[in-house]
Amino acid sequence: MDYQNTLLYLYNSVPMFQQVGSSAYKEGLENTLALDEHFGHPHRNFHSIHVGGTNGKGSCSHTLAAILQEAGYRVGLYTSPHLVDFRERIRINGQPIPEEYVVRFVEKERDFFEPLHPSFFELTTAMAFRYFADEHVDVAVIEVGLGGRLDCTNIVHPDLCIITNISFDHTQFLGNTLEKIAGEKAGIIKSGIPVIIGETTPETKPVFAKKAREVGAPILFAEEDEKDDYPGLECELKGLYQTKNTRTLLTAIPELRKAGYNLSEQAVRSGFAHVCELTGLMGRWQKLQDAPTLICDTGHNVGGITYITEQLKQQSYRKLHMIIGMVNDKDIHGVLALLPQEAEYYFTKASVRRALPESELAQLASEAGLQGNCYPDVPSAVQAAQEKSLPEDFIFVGGSSFIVADLLANRDALNLH
Repeated sequence: MDYQNTLLYLYNSVPMFQQVGSSAYKEGLENTLALDEHFGHPHRNFHSIHVGGTNGKGSCSHTLAAILQEAGYRVGLYTSPHLVDFRERIRINGQPIPEEYVVRFVEKERDFFEPLHPSFFELTTAMAFRYFADEHVDVAVIEVGLGGRLDCTNIVHPDLCIITNISFDHTQFLGNTLEKIAGEKAGIIKSGIPVIIGETTPETKPVFAKKAREVGAPILFAEEDEKDDYPGLECELKGLYQTKNTRTLLTAIPELRKAGYNLSEQAVRSGFAHVCELTGLMGRWQKLQDAPTLICDTGHNVGGITYITEQLKQQSYRKLHMIIGMVNDKDIHGVLALLPQEAEYYFTKASVRRALPESELAQLASEAGLQGNCYPDVPSAVQAAQEKSLPEDFIFVGGSSFIVADLLANRDALNLH
């Protein structure tokens, strides 16, 4: 099989959360442990840092990887979902896993994993850990997939854990209160391993404190860290929410130094300033066009959209054009209630099975006081907004990671750079 056929095989034979949602979710770690045993416990061959939370874990993971790279380490980075190509999920020093490795891994191992019926994420995690071990990385930054306690990344024994924040997302698996979600996310806290909590609420802070006490893990709350060790720090990621991510990471740096990492001030500053170039990060308040300004962002739940709407208020423009699509298992009413009413809307859907039909989204949006037209796909919605916009207008594209993925996959056709 070539690379494209290998991907088709993976997408079709193991259920992929990105495409189908809840039916791809596997409760428990049996498959993960079986795969880990089969591949010789590869995660024991490198150091790791484990990053969980609802929002911000992707940005934190990429920035941390960038800092470690600038400090001279060989750094694995495992994140999800991908936006344009599967290989974005598994990188070493910013370079995606080679197509040949993916093909060879599937061909060689399918006799073992087919009878297990692993989920897509279980198999991808096993592939990532084996690749990092094969390529002798010094350290891997591992982003949790979903939750924490039962996530298949939770077999690692990291040098440091980070939990960015808790917001309502994936409530069908993690629980419908912030305490319950925090309880699942707190599952990555391990005995003796320091944990940094980026952001808390009155409901979540006691959950983290209790878990850390129970297992004997040193715990630091980034919100309580007042010192400014990096005056004038230049951050390439411009989203408002990055302020909290930055504080979280700056609280983590001294803990990593205590664990033996050699992280100079220059490495920290350079990592923050060049994270996209160093790691290939996309879709975080990313500007793709001037005059009119076009920004995309992968924020897709109430927590993420709250920051985006605040940031939109800080922009100056003649008219705001909002290209929005969502998937059917999110808090759609909660997100729509936050969106600016004065904007013109372009309701669309991403090319995944979980996408909410644009007509349904438009109906729900109109009940929330938002007006606009429907478009069958992201490129047609973006073209319509470009045609209607004057140079001093502002176009925002988001509502779902998959909307941003479709935008980035079509950026050449849309003349976006």
